[in-house]
Amino acid sequence: MKLGTHLGYWGLGLTSEDQLSIVQEAEKLGYDSVWTAEAYGSDAATILGWLAAQTTTIRLGSAIFQMPGRSAAMTAMTAATLDQLSDGRMILGIGSSGPQVSEGWHGVRFAKQLARTRDYVAVLRMALARDRVEYEGETLELPLPDGPGKALKLTIGTVQDEIPIFIAAIGPKNTQLAGEIADGVIPTLFSPEHVAIMRAELEKGVERAGGGKTLADVEIAPTVQAYVSDDLEAARNLMRPFIGLYVGGMGSREKNFYNQLVQRYGFEDAAREIQDLYLDGKKDEAMAAIPDELIDMVSLCGPADLVRDRIAAYRDAGVGTLGVSPIAFTRDERIEQLRLLAELAA
Repeated sequence: MKLGTHLGYWGLGLTSEDQLSIVQEAEKLGYDSVWTAEAYGSDAATILGWLAAQTTTIRLGSAIFQMPGRSAAMTAMTAATLDQLSDGRMILGIGSSGPQVSEGWHGVRFAKQLARTRDYVAVLRMALARDRVEYEGETLELPLPDGPGKALKLTIGTVQDEIPIFIAAIGPKNTQLAGEIADGVIPTLFSPEHVAIMRAELEKGVERAGGGKTLADVEIAPTVQAYVSDDLEAARNLMRPFIGLYVGGMGSREKNFYNQLVQRYGFEDAAREIQDLYLDGKKDEAMAAIPDELIDMVSLCGPADLVRDRIAAYRDAGVGTLGVSPIAFTRDERIEQLRLLAELAA
């Protein structure tokens, strides 16, 4: 199992130089990859290009490029450029984002997500292979018919023979699709104890793919919040804002994929209570309502021996890249957390 680290959203509390120092130290510590996120603040591609120039070995992952924010062709152009700038270190993570961001920020209807993802990845692969892009799918047609559009091909190549494509997925159908068309899956609030559920869905997709593809060809690369501390309660409390936001407020009452995921883990009543409180503006009460058992299941927090055992659980679950996101708010503290996590994973 490889270690990756997530920077999260750029510019929230740490300076650019702080973030660069953290990434360079992660590279020295032997971390395999660093990942950047985007929502409606900083974009991920600019950060990856900036990091490419100031690192040498650590792989650079987008987690994720928002599909509603870029055409498939634009994403292919960006990925190929970043692969060249980094001498072949690009990992292309994509995802649907959510309905609030897709429709409120990008002006793209949040609809037909499975078909849209399938079409998007098909065009990505075609473009990155430098084939002439001619495609007709349910949500995307290139070139547009009855107009001046011309079937084009990417004018630059990639350093890697194939840039790996990862899909952010937690729902059953999206996970099946990732198994079918992607090289990896990026789950959030991942529980190693429930990996059998994810594997079953990935397997369905792999079977649909055919062509000799196996489950081993699809890497599981969860994002996991982390904090090593002898004070278990304090470490758990650091996890509460993230879990509360995602379970309680990341989506509407009717459509919150993370809330539904936690319910599948067996926390039906807690998930509903957290959401009700959060959406009623009672965020502190929502965070307090998160069961300790749920925090321990989806996070790496607490004393070193406990965190070491949890890292082993992710390894035993078949995780390929464990993407840790230390909940630390200064450069030095975050670097120290990365060092501790690397030691515990060794």
